[in-house]
Amino acid sequence: MIIILSIIILILLLLLIRQYLSKRRFDSNLRYISNKVNHLISNDSLDRILLMTEHKELRGLLIEINHLLDYHQEYVADNARMRMSMNRMLTNISHDLKTPLTVVLGYLENLQYDKDYTPKERAAMVAKVSVKVIDVTSLINKFFDLAKLESGDWKLDFKSIHINEVCRKVIVDYYDTLVHKGFDVEIDIPKKPLYLYGDEDALIRILNNLLSNAIRYGKDGNFVSLILYEDNELVTIEVSDKGKGIVHSEQDRIFERLYTVKDSKSEFTQGSGLGLTISKRLTEQMQGKIAFSSVPSNRTTFVLTFKKV
Repeated sequence: MIIILSIIILILLLLLIRQYLSKRRFDSNLRYISNKVNHLISNDSLDRILLMTEHKELRGLLIEINHLLDYHQEYVADNARMRMSMNRMLTNISHDLKTPLTVVLGYLENLQYDKDYTPKERAAMVAKVSVKVIDVTSLINKFFDLAKLESGDWKLDFKSIHINEVCRKVIVDYYDTLVHKGFDVEIDIPKKPLYLYGDEDALIRILNNLLSNAIRYGKDGNFVSLILYEDNELVTIEVSDKGKGIVHSEQDRIFERLYTVKDSKSEFTQGSGLGLTISKRLTEQMQGKIAFSSVPSNRTTFVLTFKKV
């Protein structure tokens, strides 16, 4: 009886020792995990926590912690990209507003202090001032539009849209300008009526942005096309040009706020860089997608895809 009791006590003692050692290992693992998490977060490290353990619950905890670390790293990277984007945006805003305002101030000073101008010369200068003021007003309005889109304050008026008619209407508005500038124009709009559910004014604005970009940046190729077609449950609109295009290293930035291609900072080609950003936001609000492909000096194509009604 004493032997049996001794064996039971020994077994219980071994179990207690094992439980104690297991708890020590568990506590040690928890301290390691805690210290490692603090280290990774403090140093913005890309490492993850690796730990061999027989505890199923601890393994599950490690998996979730590593998921959180992945999310944290993505969040940090997104913030860094956002700061860079904001810095570029502020730089471009100052440039895009300062340039026309400097011209306006120059003309106004000449009109104010130089009395030798003829009435005809004064009228010409006033006309130039008016054009620059209109440009600044248009740019400011685009800023407000983008702010409304990104804050969700721009509410679209959804209804069934006859896409064929919208495409015809937009390209007709540009046709005389294109022909006058010597562009070859390719138009392919099917006779079969195609419809989507969205905001007609928003779609017109998107197409206007894409076509005006094609004319501005594609002038070297003297070619613009607008093609509409359907594929299963989708309708697609393609706007193309054969200008200088966009080099591969710049293509991931094309929809950024105020981004303009590097060689566009001239009086004749400069845009605000907001048109494509606004077009992307409007397209997404209509549950559509916008993409593009560009082979420099060959062909640049923007593709709008929507669900067909």
